[in-house]
Amino acid sequence: MIATVTADGKKEYEFINTLKARSQNSDKNVIPTVSEIIENVRINGDKAVKDYTIKFDGKAPEKTEILKEDIDNIIAKCDSEYIETVKKAAANISDFHRRQLQQSWLTTKSNGVIMGQRIRGLKRVGLYVPGGTAAYPSSVLMNAIPAKIAGVEELIMCTPPQKDGTPNPTIIAAAKIAGVDRIFLMGGAQAVAALAYGTETVPKVDKIVGPGNIFVATAKKLLYGTVDIDMIAGPSEILIVADKSANPRFLAADLMSQAEHDRLASAILLTDSQDIADKTKQELDKQIKELSRNEIIKSSLENFGAIIVCSDMNQAIEFANELAPEHLEVCCENPMEYIGKLDNAGSVFLGNYSPEPLGDYFAGPNHVLPTSGTARFFSPLSVDSFIKKSSFIYYTENALKNDADDIVRFANTEGLTAHANSIKVRFDTKE
Repeated sequence: MIATVTADGKKEYEFINTLKARSQNSDKNVIPTVSEIIENVRINGDKAVKDYTIKFDGKAPEKTEILKEDIDNIIAKCDSEYIETVKKAAANISDFHRRQLQQSWLTTKSNGVIMGQRIRGLKRVGLYVPGGTAAYPSSVLMNAIPAKIAGVEELIMCTPPQKDGTPNPTIIAAAKIAGVDRIFLMGGAQAVAALAYGTETVPKVDKIVGPGNIFVATAKKLLYGTVDIDMIAGPSEILIVADKSANPRFLAADLMSQAEHDRLASAILLTDSQDIADKTKQELDKQIKELSRNEIIKSSLENFGAIIVCSDMNQAIEFANELAPEHLEVCCENPMEYIGKLDNAGSVFLGNYSPEPLGDYFAGPNHVLPTSGTARFFSPLSVDSFIKKSSFIYYTENALKNDADDIVRFANTEGLTAHANSIKVRFDTKE
């Protein structure tokens, strides 16, 4: 079911290339369709959105926007224990993200110069949340909570209706707990376009965040520049680094926790123990039989999974940094010793009792993470994703006069004489 590879400096890197290729150009076949949807929504607004909702979701909702007075009735359909779980998760996520807040600052110099930086939240953000067969209320929390902590003035959520035209209650409950301001029942590329351009009823936003299928992801990609987006998300992935102390039952379970996302998901185990490799493979064969999405898991493991046996842990760490995974578990006797060595990972899970689903749902760090090796240069979604910064400068006449010759010289060196003149007219400087 899953391949075992002995690292030799070549085979493991061939595997990396296979992983990279799986997501390349995955959107090329849908670009024409998505482009047409975007243009239709841009021109025809609400009508286009409604037509696509009927076409793709089966039925248009009676009301496109869920009014605040209707929200409690929708939430009442949720299990009370589920509501309490969402509240506990929201509290953990809030606690983690509040620690990311930055402050505006101002500094003064002895010559009267004042400089500083102003930090504030974006005015309006759009949040897309799948709500049909794949409904993820956890994504509501992970996107909405840092946005509100950042100071976003208005958070607009779009989520597709269910087949009967009604909203998914679990999504609506999470939205209320997370502080979403307005909720619209619409999905797909048409919802993304509505947020980017605005319609008669949907306000235009400054940034769009949140997960979605290939049509949603492609729409976000095409509209980047019209609005900001969170990131271009690829297939989910998990990499586990394990030594001989690891529990094969845990390793197998954790590998499959990501493999079940979709057939393109990647699940990889790096270990310096052949015994751990063999026993983990046995556990995979055993546990998969009891899982509801076993066909997807099997396909994912066969095509994009691997157990790689390394010569030692140093080789495993080197390879982990090369792969730059979305999720990285360190199931070792002393996981803390590797913190400073793991440079490229979206989120790191340390120890045998910090499995990846802990981060997906509850612990507090964000589960919106860079994929496809982009953890080399991208960071997880955070409060920083929802702020903007402006610098400001105040110079006195004397302060500018003291620096005038240097500024003019710089400008003239670059051939920008109008820049130089802007300084010279104030002081009649040389050059």
